[in-house]
Amino acid sequence: MENQQLAGRFKALADETRLKVVQILTTEKRCACQILEVFKISQSTLSHHMKRLVESGLVIAEKEGKWVYYRLNEDNVNDLKVFFDTIGTRTDPVRSC
Repeated sequence: MENQQLAGRFKALADETRLKVVQILTTEKRCACQILEVFKISQSTLSHHMKRLVESGLVIAEKEGKWVYYRLNEDNVNDLKVFFDTIGTRTDPVRSC
């Protein structure tokens, strides 16, 4: 994964509302109305947050009839996990200056 993509995903998660949306979507896909029930924000504000998450590649939007359902993009979320795994396992000793 390129650093630019990774940075975009972290930027999308750097908002408390979007972070909570990702947490909500870990269990199952949900429509906007179900996500909106959790927050005290307007539909347009939620739409802005969802657009940012979809553009980052962390969330996938799927239209079913008249509803749009959102779900996590598991592959891209796993890329974040891999990134943290790689920075958390340093094998070479740190040398002092």
